[in-house]
Amino acid sequence: MSTTTTTTTGTALITGATAGLGAAYAEELAARGHDIILVARDEARLEKAAAGLAERSGRKVSTLSADLTTAEGIGSVEDRLAGDASIGTLVNNAGMALLGPLSKADPDRLEGLITLNLTSFTRIAAAAAKAFAGRGAGTIVNISSALALNILPVSAAYSGTKAYVLAFTQGLAQEFADSAVRVQVVLPGALETALWNGSGIELDQLPKEMVMSPQDAARAGLAGLEAGELVTIPSLPEYGQWESYDQARQAMGPNLSLSRPAARYSR
Repeated sequence: MSTTTTTTTGTALITGATAGLGAAYAEELAARGHDIILVARDEARLEKAAAGLAERSGRKVSTLSADLTTAEGIGSVEDRLAGDASIGTLVNNAGMALLGPLSKADPDRLEGLITLNLTSFTRIAAAAAKAFAGRGAGTIVNISSALALNILPVSAAYSGTKAYVLAFTQGLAQEFADSAVRVQVVLPGALETALWNGSGIELDQLPKEMVMSPQDAARAGLAGLEAGELVTIPSLPEYGQWESYDQARQAMGPNLSLSRPAARYSR
């Protein structure tokens, strides 16, 4: 962990913050001098996590209990982002995984996945974007997944939601390109977290060399942010691979919408 500092650098609001990657981001940002707002559903776990983090870091740590699968819970986070001018960073981390054949998926669980990974994510990011635009500065960190790029037979819905997070952030970055609002998307691979519980794949089914600690992923994400990366893939050794991938995508741009079909479709 980075050395704790007493310099105040604004408040960071983190969703899904009592365990896993969200908790790791809270530790790292507190160590960097941020006050912290932890957002999660379980109020008892929130209070325990906040007390421990405050004791370890010496920062001000507050909580917001919110079920982000409900309109009321989402609205409470939107209101906090709009009304608390001290907030300068959002880590938009809350999410769930659902892995398995789509043909066998429970429709209610699919709806829950979409509500948390898309609806909640989008509304919270939009609230932060509006607040930070009004304040003239701020940082939005959106958590996607390597499965946004590495799509598997069991990940159709989950990969779809995380590909949305990637594309959403790329578009948002263009919106704020000439401002002091910073935007980043982080695409971690498999992490040693409770996200796997009930997902359809258990953590112990994965090779150990594929699984990163949430602490390492958070540190890598923040290092990428400090380096000015829009897209951070914590385990990717050569960043040029991502740049080549993205350049190839952009090179198709001029030909994606033309007045006539491509010649290969003409008879």
